[in-house]
Amino acid sequence: MATVGFIGLGQMGQPMATNLAKGGHALRVYDVSPEAVASLVTKGAVAASSPAEAADGVDFVVTMLPNGALVCETLFGENGVATTLSSDALVIDMSTVHPLETDAMIADMAKLGFSMMEAPVGRTSDHAIAGTLLVLAGGTKDQIAKAQPLFDLMGSDTVDAGGPGKGIRVKIINNYMSIALNTLSAEAVALSEAIGLEFDAAMSVMSGTPAGKGHFTTTWPNKVLTGDLSPAFMIDHAHKDLGIALDLANQVGVPMPMGAASRETYNIARSAGRGRQDWSAVLEQLRALSGLETKAK
Repeated sequence: MATVGFIGLGQMGQPMATNLAKGGHALRVYDVSPEAVASLVTKGAVAASSPAEAADGVDFVVTMLPNGALVCETLFGENGVATTLSSDALVIDMSTVHPLETDAMIADMAKLGFSMMEAPVGRTSDHAIAGTLLVLAGGTKDQIAKAQPLFDLMGSDTVDAGGPGKGIRVKIINNYMSIALNTLSAEAVALSEAIGLEFDAAMSVMSGTPAGKGHFTTTWPNKVLTGDLSPAFMIDHAHKDLGIALDLANQVGVPMPMGAASRETYNIARSAGRGRQDWSAVLEQLRALSGLETKAK
């Protein structure tokens, strides 16, 4: 079993550290909350007075902190991890921070001769308690293999995101999409209620269409992702239908800012001459505007 310095014992970190302790690892824990540290001590962990003490002589350091600035201070600040860390240890940041901050910290740790990867997690605090988190591992193959016994205690699924910095990138993209879809879904339900449509009826339809199932697994695989923009459903038609929904919302007094923003994307695509292409071609339009390589035939 390994010795693990665990730093950050909040809503997610507390149960994650607990599961490592239950798995037989020796824990040295640090948090700004004495109560959080005391709780882990009752489960067999040893209290540390600083990040430096938590990192001294351990095999792994796990950080689970609220933001990148705190992770950086924990690693490089006075009494930070880097002041005592062994060159043989692996630092695993499991926080959700800005990907460019992650890149910089990994590079700065490497300059000091230390190994660091990131492995943010998906799912909820209930999954953290149960040890069934989704671990999004960004690191080399060797780093992930070394950390896997820890990941297996904290999560039920580990995704190799494709290299250093890629774990936090996929976490941010996933959260962006989930959070934005939450608002769009709320607009759809509010409009349904405002026009007298029963939610159960709307849900039964949308759960079987791209509205509920998502485009990644329905409309895109055989169209834009293969470079085929021949229309199964044209951008012009999508623009028309979106306009009807927005006009209806305006007339019944339901604000739909996400829908309005979406119409602008379709407007841009139509102005670029894509009106008769498949509606998935909005991706190609955004690629073009971003200077990215397009995939269309």
